[in-house]
Amino acid sequence: MDKLDYTVKDYEKFPEMFNPVMFDADAWVSMAKNAGMKYIVLTSKHHEGFGLWDSKVSDYDVMDTAPFKRDIVKELSEACKKQGIKFCLYYSIVDWHHPQAQGNLYPNYNIAQHDDPSVVNPKFPEYFKNYMKPQVKELLSNYGDIGVVWFDGDWISDYTTEMGKELYSFIRDIQPNTIVNNRVDKGRTGMDGMNNKPGQFAGDFGTPEQEIPDTGIDSDWEACMTMNGSWGYKPSDNNWKSSEDLIEKLVDIVSKGGNFLLNIGPDGFGRFPAESIRRLNAMGEWTKINGEAVYGASASPFEKPKWGTLY
Repeated sequence: MDKLDYTVKDYEKFPEMFNPVMFDADAWVSMAKNAGMKYIVLTSKHHEGFGLWDSKVSDYDVMDTAPFKRDIVKELSEACKKQGIKFCLYYSIVDWHHPQAQGNLYPNYNIAQHDDPSVVNPKFPEYFKNYMKPQVKELLSNYGDIGVVWFDGDWISDYTTEMGKELYSFIRDIQPNTIVNNRVDKGRTGMDGMNNKPGQFAGDFGTPEQEIPDTGIDSDWEACMTMNGSWGYKPSDNNWKSSEDLIEKLVDIVSKGGNFLLNIGPDGFGRFPAESIRRLNAMGEWTKINGEAVYGASASPFEKPKWGTLY
């Protein structure tokens, strides 16, 4: 919808074909666990509005619209519980499909219009109250303990800091022990991911995107990055980071007090790309040997050394 300017109507035919018949929740979790990961964050609904769980709030989901007819959130949550991995969920505030969200303010809406700060959908508060919050409640009520709720899309003009604070409290009332990222509110600017606007904002940790801060940060944070240049599955994107580069990034992040949220874009059949699997295996071998220096570590008081310097 973003890169090819598909309208809502153009895009709707793709969820109707969504059938990842080779999806195996146990295999996904095993690969993550063997790579040294301690938690998984699943994209339950991205900006295009399609849900990967059995939502009673909407029919635009994997159970009602797609031929797959399996609750992906449920299967992954159960696999995580079985294998001792914390299960977490991403949810997009932006919804390009819902008529009361910013997306359908135009009859032939395309994504080029969604960043216009002068355009505000007067129906967005209704979407927030009657659609978004009930969907978040479903995710927090029906799938056991959720370790992290990871929001995105806080930049749109319709979404307000008052909504963010309300949503944060709403989540904590349902699951008091869950952690919520700072994109639940509107305190950050740009992709550096930390709250840097004046004022008090909701959220438990910062979210630098595709970058690592130059120095350690006193507050909690997590860097999110892609393995190549794309968040979703894109077979033409061969710009893969090497295993060595990813391991160096892990060390750099941990040495500055952060966590590493490393993205994997499965293909349409529900499989991890072979390139992702190779890198996960390499990181797993490394963490099996060096995990003691990573897990539970805090920020180093020293400046970052140059990689590979010989004396």
